[in-house]
Amino acid sequence: MSPLARISTSYGPRFAEFAFEPAFTAAVDQHVAEIRERLGVTTPDLSPRPPHPEALTDYALGFLDALAEMDWREPVGHDYAVCRLTAITWLVKRHGLLPEPRKAQD
Repeated sequence: MSPLARISTSYGPRFAEFAFEPAFTAAVDQHVAEIRERLGVTTPDLSPRPPHPEALTDYALGFLDALAEMDWREPVGHDYAVCRLTAITWLVKRHGLLPEPRKAQD
């Protein structure tokens, strides 16, 4: 499983929290904006382009490596890392950066 798929599988369920956690939603939105800026996917007119999958993968791997070095463990609530990983997932889902799962043949 690719790093983006792994992150999306783990943090996609957190999208349900957006409905009742406005502070979490706002924090993830800010993380999305920061990631877009780091990856250079904001145009001069401020309309976002989809991130390049390889660039987002490289960014995600670097972030995961840093978390591993810190021996980070996912908390019950939302910390910086949870917000950042959820933002990565949002970008993946929003821009369809993972191939669609194959449907079983009848």
